[in-house]
Amino acid sequence: MDASAEHAMIAVPAGPVALSDRRTQRSWTVEVDPCLIATYPVTQALYARVTGGCPGAVRGEELPVEGVSWWDAARFCNALSEREGLAPAYLIPADGGADVTWDTSADGYRLPTEAEWEHACRAGTAGPRYGPLDEIAWHRGNSEERLHEVGGRRPNAWGFHDMLGNVWEWCWDVYDAEVYGSYRVLRGGGWFDEHWSCRASVRRRSHPTFRVDDVGFRLARSAGR
Repeated sequence: MDASAEHAMIAVPAGPVALSDRRTQRSWTVEVDPCLIATYPVTQALYARVTGGCPGAVRGEELPVEGVSWWDAARFCNALSEREGLAPAYLIPADGGADVTWDTSADGYRLPTEAEWEHACRAGTAGPRYGPLDEIAWHRGNSEERLHEVGGRRPNAWGFHDMLGNVWEWCWDVYDAEVYGSYRVLRGGGWFDEHWSCRASVRRRSHPTFRVDDVGFRLARSAGR
């Protein structure tokens, strides 16, 4: 994969998306504005080129980067923005404090909101998945319990690869501040997950400092910036 394809973006149209949480039995609808979301999760090659390092235990330039915390992902978004002459989306405290502010007027890279993520994942479909699971995702049943290079499964109707399976993806949102504090939302399921976790609606949560071998992220940008 050439460097330009590594973070190629797809224009996501505006539209409503219905979100739900199995734990609380709550559902709600969000109107998503037009945005840009990356075709693939961030690869190890791109992450290394921007940061000079590569976390995780398994190496492969076209493997999705993993072992990255939410904080790592936010810092990467800002670093890539600065590298390309864009305004960083995140105001990150120099003292390492927990409060990160999203400058919604910035044209730089950021994490998708979970509503944007699910809207892009569904690509106009209404079912639990945008195609037969084995054709679209690396999951516990077909992954041989390991990471796979991005783009190896069939994309959805809008051209997104690996929205389900391979690695979970950090989103911008706090999961439930009243119950879990600063825990952030993860979406998509991973290579070690059973089929029921690889669905468009599934939400997972984790502390923003958490790093594990089935969690990565995907880039987004606000449209018209």
